[in-house]
Amino acid sequence: MCWFYGSIKMVVRWRATASVSWSVLLLPATTMLFIFLIRFQLFHPIQWTSECLGLLTAASTIFSLLLLSGVVLVIGFFNLEYYTVVPSIPCSRVALLAKVLHPRQCVHSLVHCTVGMVVMWCASVMAGGRYRTLGFPCTHSESGAHDACLNEYHLFFLLAGAFMGYSHSFLGVVQNMNYVSFQIIQQYKYLRFKGSLPWVVKCSAVQSLYSVRNYVALYFFFGKILFCSSYLNMALKLSLHSLDSLAGLLDFSLLYHLWISGTFLLFTWYITVLLFRIYVTESYSFPVQSTFAEDAEQCLPKVLAEKNTLIMKFLALQDLALLSQHSPSRRQEVFSLSQPGGHPHNWNAISKECLALLNELMQRLVAHHDAVASNGRAKPPSASSDARSSSETSVSSVVMSGTEDLPQTPRPSVLMRTPGSVFLKSSNRSVGSPVTAPFTPDLDSPFSTPALRRLAPQPGPQQATWFSSVQSPHVMRRGPKLWSASTDSQTNGSATASPAPAPSSPPPEQKPSFIAQWLQNRKEQVRGFLAKRVLVVYLFNKLPEASSQALFADGQAHIWALEGLSHLVASSFSEDKYGVVQTTLPSILGSMLSLQEAVDRHFKLPHASSKPVKTSCSLGDSTYKTLRFALRAALKTAIYRITSTFGEHLKKRKS
Repeated sequence: MCWFYGSIKMVVRWRATASVSWSVLLLPATTMLFIFLIRFQLFHPIQWTSECLGLLTAASTIFSLLLLSGVVLVIGFFNLEYYTVVPSIPCSRVALLAKVLHPRQCVHSLVHCTVGMVVMWCASVMAGGRYRTLGFPCTHSESGAHDACLNEYHLFFLLAGAFMGYSHSFLGVVQNMNYVSFQIIQQYKYLRFKGSLPWVVKCSAVQSLYSVRNYVALYFFFGKILFCSSYLNMALKLSLHSLDSLAGLLDFSLLYHLWISGTFLLFTWYITVLLFRIYVTESYSFPVQSTFAEDAEQCLPKVLAEKNTLIMKFLALQDLALLSQHSPSRRQEVFSLSQPGGHPHNWNAISKECLALLNELMQRLVAHHDAVASNGRAKPPSASSDARSSSETSVSSVVMSGTEDLPQTPRPSVLMRTPGSVFLKSSNRSVGSPVTAPFTPDLDSPFSTPALRRLAPQPGPQQATWFSSVQSPHVMRRGPKLWSASTDSQTNGSATASPAPAPSSPPPEQKPSFIAQWLQNRKEQVRGFLAKRVLVVYLFNKLPEASSQALFADGQAHIWALEGLSHLVASSFSEDKYGVVQTTLPSILGSMLSLQEAVDRHFKLPHASSKPVKTSCSLGDSTYKTLRFALRAALKTAIYRITSTFGEHLKKRKS
């Protein structure tokens, strides 16, 4: 197992190495284009061309190419170490500030500042002229003594590289630039790179323009503080206007050269990031089953159960979605029976992991809805909810254990129940209740008040007996109330409900000590004091849509699970010779319908259904902001695909 995990990690590393290699190979072409742009002379085209061609073979240019290759290697290493397939979404500005100030992120920013200065040094050397060197010998006109002068133009370029490096690192945190998303439609690497290249050029130019604007404003106010020439024991180069003045910064030639150099810096880094994304997200084909026992850990069902390496799990789910749609021969391996024994181990393992993903998302949505319904107050777990969760776990384990362990037709992994208020209304009406009985409030709802619960009629013994003896399959298949985690107790496979415990006198409340009460009062005072401060409220307030985006951050895995399950179930209608899919069809439909109800209720919350604002031109991948919409569409499509295939048979089963 460890060997296989190591081999998969080596696959990712080899892909990262290939992306860095292509970035290095593209450096001569981009450097040549940069030299022609930074030495552009409109009125002297022949001189411009001859100077550029001569500079291409100069020793300084070759040395700069070697340094730039080292920079690309460093950027590629950090791409490999910092990438993620599940974005980290801070729900408040304090959480975002904590991400920016994290030691790991500080190291990332420091390294990017350093390599940014290296790139700008190479750019200033290739630009030549007044930007070429940092210091040079000069002579004072008054004393005639020889001294070393500091070239402010060169220093201006170096500090601009550090500023752009930090801006790139900072925007990488804010815009989740280390997030690697998978393409919906698979393309060849060359076609994907060719289609993304104009966007990379545009983003590099626009982001460089913003960085130049911010850096020039910063240098105008703090130019003299950023460096001190007396410490360097060097004199500042005498010029007509200092660069920290308005007249010195309004040099259009300087601004043009700085913008072109910044575009070259960002384009080099963005190309490395783009190639890394293209290579890492390339599909990987896992074997469905192996001939030899020692290769069993390499198979798709085993890799789907991986918890530690997310890239491996995502590649396996992507492969499952692709084989379920485009590979009939591999689908036959999924539906095949083991020899000897005749057990559908492949299908059981695959469906178990996919259903576990769907149920985990459903529970997450239910917990979030409960927290919102209770205004953020956590609900203590009740005995009935514990019993219900244990019964659901046992039923799901029985369903997924295989056909050899199922003497009868399995039931859905999520037991359905009918709210008790329905039975109360029907029974009250049958014994002569008033006309207003159908409008009895739902006592299980978190929006019902204690006064309504006291005024509601209590069921008599006959009503309780009728409620506990319900045997209709239509009643038992009603979905659970997703807004309540501690409602009526649920039967564990039997129709007889457990008797209600006798009311007992509450234990006497213990009076808190003086110190505990004093600390609690001081805590409330501090909290009230901070709640009145605008800055504190601004920092700790929840960001709009952040909670909803964080819930569906790993939605791509659930989308692939839905697509893989639905396509396999639909294909089993004509390809499943042994009927292995039919045993888990009720649990699959039950999980999808429960998830559908949870998703629908989530979209009724504030900011959940609002479309995200389109960001400016940036290489940061923002597809995670719309994953909840894609998952809702994929869920509806999956349910429709199954019901349209088995529609007539589902009606017969229902009747």
